[in-house]
Amino acid sequence: MLPELPHTAERRPALVLFAATIFLSALLLFAVQPLIAKLILPWFGGSAAVWTTCMLFFQIALLLGYSYAHATSRYLKPKQQAWLHIGLLAVSLLALPIIPSTWWKPAGSDDPLFRILGLLAATIGMPYLLLSSTSPLLQSWLARTQAGAVPYRLFALSNLGSMLALLGYPYLIEPRLASGEQAWSWSIAYALFALFCGWTAFRSRTAGQLADADADSFAPQPGAADYMLWLALAGSASALLLAITNHLSQNVASIPFLWILPLALYLLSFILCFESSKWYPRILFLPLFGVALAVLALDLTGKIRELFFRQQIGLFCSALFVCCMVCHGELAKRKPAARFLTSFYLMIAVGGAVGGLFVAFLAPRIFNALYEFPISIVCCAAAVLFAFSRGQPRRILFFASAIATISLAVFLFIQTRHVVGGAVLLVRNFYGALRVNDIPKSADQEATRELTHGTINHGEQFLDPIRRHEPTTYYGPRSGIGLLLRDLSIKGALKVGVVGLGTGTIAAYGKPGDVYRYYEINPLVIEIARKQFHYLSDSPASIETVLGDARLSLEREPPQHFDVLAVDAFSSDSIPVHLLTREAFAVYFRQLAPDGVLAIHVSNRYLELAPVVAQEGRAFGKSVLMIDNESDEEADVSASSWMLITGRNGYLDRASLKSFSVLIPNRPDLRLWTDDYSNLWQIVK
Repeated sequence: MLPELPHTAERRPALVLFAATIFLSALLLFAVQPLIAKLILPWFGGSAAVWTTCMLFFQIALLLGYSYAHATSRYLKPKQQAWLHIGLLAVSLLALPIIPSTWWKPAGSDDPLFRILGLLAATIGMPYLLLSSTSPLLQSWLARTQAGAVPYRLFALSNLGSMLALLGYPYLIEPRLASGEQAWSWSIAYALFALFCGWTAFRSRTAGQLADADADSFAPQPGAADYMLWLALAGSASALLLAITNHLSQNVASIPFLWILPLALYLLSFILCFESSKWYPRILFLPLFGVALAVLALDLTGKIRELFFRQQIGLFCSALFVCCMVCHGELAKRKPAARFLTSFYLMIAVGGAVGGLFVAFLAPRIFNALYEFPISIVCCAAAVLFAFSRGQPRRILFFASAIATISLAVFLFIQTRHVVGGAVLLVRNFYGALRVNDIPKSADQEATRELTHGTINHGEQFLDPIRRHEPTTYYGPRSGIGLLLRDLSIKGALKVGVVGLGTGTIAAYGKPGDVYRYYEINPLVIEIARKQFHYLSDSPASIETVLGDARLSLEREPPQHFDVLAVDAFSSDSIPVHLLTREAFAVYFRQLAPDGVLAIHVSNRYLELAPVVAQEGRAFGKSVLMIDNESDEEADVSASSWMLITGRNGYLDRASLKSFSVLIPNRPDLRLWTDDYSNLWQIVK
């Protein structure tokens, strides 16, 4: 991976210093991404959008770093550039250790995007900017100080370090170090990097400008079309990366592994394409590119969602890798002479930031559904077609590719209209896309209205006024929560807390004198539950809603003495891990009455959550019972799994509950989940 230089005794130490500094900067640059995102995830509801926002910040910071490298290389003399960089490295040490201040914890219901961006800027802004500038900056110094150097191969080395950091995080760092220890370890490593980079800058201060006599000086200057092509290829790959990551995080879990794997493949494509042209043979990858786009387009038909979790990840990640190889392979074929390398990297960074802004910032504000995924697919195809047209393709192949791209766009447009067509309501915000849809009467079931978040059903209600009071889906009379509430109602009025509102179905069990207090982070969900469904308005119980992250709200409130606290906070099918840790359970038990019952909904297509919840409950000395119920189409009841946890002696042995219980899977290999440790990969079905 090292640049090909003549092996003289003079050059080898300098080359090693350049390579080591770039490699260490890349390790730190991408190790901090999952680290800081995991630290702040519980503060913002565990939403998948937290990672997307973090990625947006990283891309903007990368753009600023590349801009800094480009501007200083172009406008400052070597000595000025060196002393400026050394001074900024010294100032950046004041940001250590990178532990976010609790001042940034949200206290209200405002859109958290700008709060997250501000938090990241205050915590890691300066170190991250300097780390991101290291690769292009040192490559320009190398080209200036070492005649005959091949600086572009250091870009591959940089991306190799980045990928190793990403892959090492879930397997080497996360399982072994608590979050605070991770932050301190990273901070110490950054201080070491600052020394390396400062010494490199000091050694480069006396070098001259890039020699005009260099062979590169006769290379033509890139034109406007070249800049646009660089931006288009980089931007479409970035947008597709974020769109696919968002899809996986929303529909499975918002965890580092599902953030890291797509990003690692994205970086691997950079490594291979910029290390050597032999890794990107067009004759192989262009046909695979067509297959990859077809696989991604097929997702809109719902076929891929029928596959198992690992198969879905395999298909999405394989398709992403092929698309990124084509985009980055075409970029690498068009890299300019070394004297233009900072502008080349700058346009790559601009493209990455544009893709991030589109998916993380613009899409939730200008669209009412998840349109960015099909748009990213079409943009990727169009960017490659643009690159193809800039070469000298055979006319028949070019027209065939153009027709295929147009056909893909038409198919995605028609399929997207079919998916969203007929909806009663389509809305979205930072926390995801919500859809209200009416399902017509069938032979097995009366007409219903449903709420979906992403691809997951979050509640239904019969449209017939006579039946609209009936609890449906995961909350039927024979579900764990249904059996519990009906059994406890015998003793009199109940105070029930519910984490996660959905359509408010649980309120169907309310009686006069009961209090049902809902904790919901998404203001759109509260609005929909009150205006599009009738469970809350029809319930004879007193209904209260608390807007904000449930765990933070419960932490701030005095003890509520709930008879039942139901935890049912799913973001699409994603699990907010911070609601299933030891610290979260401590909050729940503080809010329960001494003989109260904690009920946790653990139904999930991909993850086996029951052993985790059982372990948490038993760690507090509580009794645990698991209740499963079968589906009933006529009653519109879905199969569900609920865990009941209580310190009330003998209560879970009652026949009204025990007779419906099932065996809890035994997993002695699991480690107790805490705010510092969780491992969803262990519980994948």
